[in-house]
Amino acid sequence: METLLPLFAFAIATSVTPGPNVLLVAAAAANHGVRATLPQMLGIAVGFAAMLVIVGLGLAGPFAAWPVLHGVLKWGGAAWLLVLAWKIARAGAPGEGPSRPPLGFVGAALFQWVNPKAWMIALAAIPAFTTPEGDMLAETLRIGAVFALVCLPCTLIWAGLGAGASQLLRTPGALRSFNIAMAVLMVLSLLPAFL
Repeated sequence: METLLPLFAFAIATSVTPGPNVLLVAAAAANHGVRATLPQMLGIAVGFAAMLVIVGLGLAGPFAAWPVLHGVLKWGGAAWLLVLAWKIARAGAPGEGPSRPPLGFVGAALFQWVNPKAWMIALAAIPAFTTPEGDMLAETLRIGAVFALVCLPCTLIWAGLGAGASQLLRTPGALRSFNIAMAVLMVLSLLPAFL
């Protein structure tokens, strides 16, 4: 239990800092509003919590045994993020061209499995906040629950920033510039995974 406060601090710091999840949320809220982005935010919270539990209960072992799996996930995730960044950069203003809805609950939950930042956090959190002599199931469930609780308020901050930015982005050119900036930031968020 003495790790609960540091776990909350770690969860907040890693959930609110820029990364693929929050950049997707900001872009979706800027283009569609906060309410339309809520399923995506819930999908991130539930999907990442589930990922933490699954990683904590045994998926980390195969990655340690076969490092090539980690590389495949890392490069595959990076490729998918580049595709998403391209789609965000090319998104037009509302009413201009085909409108793509936000990622949605299931898409956001599944997105965690190709998100390099999510993997880095999961692989750091499990050994940092579990103990060899402890109940791995209980400790892992606690980590997942803390992240699920923290994730929604953290993504809501970014949704608010995106929605607020949309008020400033009333012209198609300004919104397009914002989308390109979000796409560039998403690509830059990949750098820590590869450096």
